[in-house]
Amino acid sequence: MNEFKRPSARAPRGSGASTESGPGTIPAPSRPVAEPIDPLANVTSPGIQIPALDEGEGAVLITGICGRLGRLVARQMHRVGPVVGIDRRPFHGKPKDIVHHQFDLRRKKTRDVFRAGGIKAVVHLGVMHDPRASRKEHYSWNVVAFQKLLEYMTQYGVPKLVLLSSANVYGPSPDNPQFLTEEAPLLGAQHFSEIRDLVEVDMLAQSFFWKHPEIETVILRPCHILGTVHNAPSNYLRLDRPWSMLGFDPMVQVIHERDVAYALQLALRPGVRGIFNLKGPGEVPLSRIMRILGKTPMRIPMTVAKPLLERMWDLRMTSFPVPELDHIRYVCMVDDSRARDILGFRPHFSLEDTVRAVEA
Repeated sequence: MNEFKRPSARAPRGSGASTESGPGTIPAPSRPVAEPIDPLANVTSPGIQIPALDEGEGAVLITGICGRLGRLVARQMHRVGPVVGIDRRPFHGKPKDIVHHQFDLRRKKTRDVFRAGGIKAVVHLGVMHDPRASRKEHYSWNVVAFQKLLEYMTQYGVPKLVLLSSANVYGPSPDNPQFLTEEAPLLGAQHFSEIRDLVEVDMLAQSFFWKHPEIETVILRPCHILGTVHNAPSNYLRLDRPWSMLGFDPMVQVIHERDVAYALQLALRPGVRGIFNLKGPGEVPLSRIMRILGKTPMRIPMTVAKPLLERMWDLRMTSFPVPELDHIRYVCMVDDSRARDILGFRPHFSLEDTVRAVEA
């Protein structure tokens, strides 16, 4: 039963209190608005035209810039304007015109970056996705650090915030409607308490939207991101024989990591604000994704899978905690009409290209 073990030599993987939306939900805008060798170096995305950003002076600050998605975003954004990054990890193969501050986002040096001026927007990717980290560490890294970031933005007059959240904040459930809108309650932590702080970060950004209307706040909630990233969906699909739950074949949505990078750039355009769900090339049964990859899943009853995965988790034989099983049982699909209508977002990668991106 080693088929659910973590892929070898992988970095920490990626995937809060149950809170219903209501007065705090951000409305839709009223109208459309205008490692030593880096494997992502020289990566291009054929067919994707990088949107022009605000012509005003200033740089885009990217937190978590040294993650695989962060590097991809930085390499695309620096072609159209200056980019500054904060990440305690090194940025191997960094383009010369990107300024990288290698320190922990929670340190006081972060304030100095804002105090120096010249920041016109913040793209927050620096969220910890490690289910083995302690609750205290998660809260400090995700919530406290984000609160400080918001404080610096208001103190030093940064006019734009883009937060990369996740559709996982809604949570998979047998009671979910077919498609969840941005107004759906954030119940992701109801059965998966380890992501409670991720929901809290999303809610903090919503509150920030209302308290500071002078700052354009954008929250992106993409479905399962696939690519070279080391998150839970990509790692799951890299397994030789992924588990599937006997009697379940949920419809799922996936999106290519480069389409997410493109959406982040669209969100930086002047006048864009609000919450936007993101999805890729449509909905598909999980079994079809397996067929595209040539995988033969191991079908296991939930009554066996849960105690077995619990034991494997305790023995550190897997990077997948038990609550992740809900994602291969129940539906958590989003309605992306707002992103299409307001952002003008359209995925550039086909279903097969998106799924096969995990093999890169």
